[in-house]
Amino acid sequence: MSQELLKKASAKSLKADPPEFEVGDTVIVSVKIVEGEKERVQAFRGTVIRRQGRGIGQTFTVRRIVANEGVERTFPVHSPQVVGVEVIRSGRTRRSRLYFLRKRVGRSTRLRDTRESAGGSARAKTKAKGGASEDAAEADGEQ
Repeated sequence: MSQELLKKASAKSLKADPPEFEVGDTVIVSVKIVEGEKERVQAFRGTVIRRQGRGIGQTFTVRRIVANEGVERTFPVHSPQVVGVEVIRSGRTRRSRLYFLRKRVGRSTRLRDTRESAGGSARAKTKAKGGASEDAAEADGEQ
């Protein structure tokens, strides 16, 4: 009974279309800042190094370098303060947590880009196929 009440209460706060991005992507997070009576939107650009949680408690951490100092911010995905998340670059990673980037400086912090073809990104094609097997991929190449 109490689980059902929690689901109903959290369903109101969930965003209808949460932003789609993955660990390793370079993103611009637009955050609503309130200063007194004024509101403004501030952009925070960096690399997503972590996603955690599910549902209303889902968060992601973005890391960037400011004045030769690493800065990390953790944002709730479904927060009304997060106005939007725009993916600039998609990075290819083999890990779900990119904590090793904390020890790196300069060009070594860059991640390899995901390869894009003429028809869109490789990630979008894989999702559209539903993770199709190699046989289906070969059949598409023969046509």
